[in-house]
Amino acid sequence: MNTDKIIAESIAKDYAPKDNSKIIALKKLDAKAKLPATIFTYTCGIISALVFGTGMCLAMQVIGSGVIGIVFGVIIGIIGLIGCGVNYPIYLKMLENGKSKYAYEIVQLAREISEN
Repeated sequence: MNTDKIIAESIAKDYAPKDNSKIIALKKLDAKAKLPATIFTYTCGIISALVFGTGMCLAMQVIGSGVIGIVFGVIIGIIGLIGCGVNYPIYLKMLENGKSKYAYEIVQLAREISEN
C-alpha cells in the first residue's frame, strides 16, 4: 500500500470544505449543552483548590503564626475541601440539565443525519 497517498489524503481531508453542515450543527449543539457545566467545574475546582492550599499553608504556619492561624487555617482548609468534594456532583447535575435542555434538538438532528 502506498502510505504517502494515505497520508496526503488524510491531510487534504482536514482542509477540504465541510459539506455536511448537519454534523457540524450537531457537534455545536453538543458543545453548547456541555460548555456551562465544564466552565463552572474548572472554575470551582481551581478556586476550591486554592482555598484548600491557603488553609494548609496557614495550618502548617508557612504563612502566619500562632494558634489562631492554625485554627483559621484548618477552617479555611475544610471549606476548600468541601468545595472540591461537591464540585463533581454539581458538575453532573449541571451536565444533566444542559443535556436535557438540548436533548430534543440533538436527537432530531441525529435522526435526520442517520436517515440520510
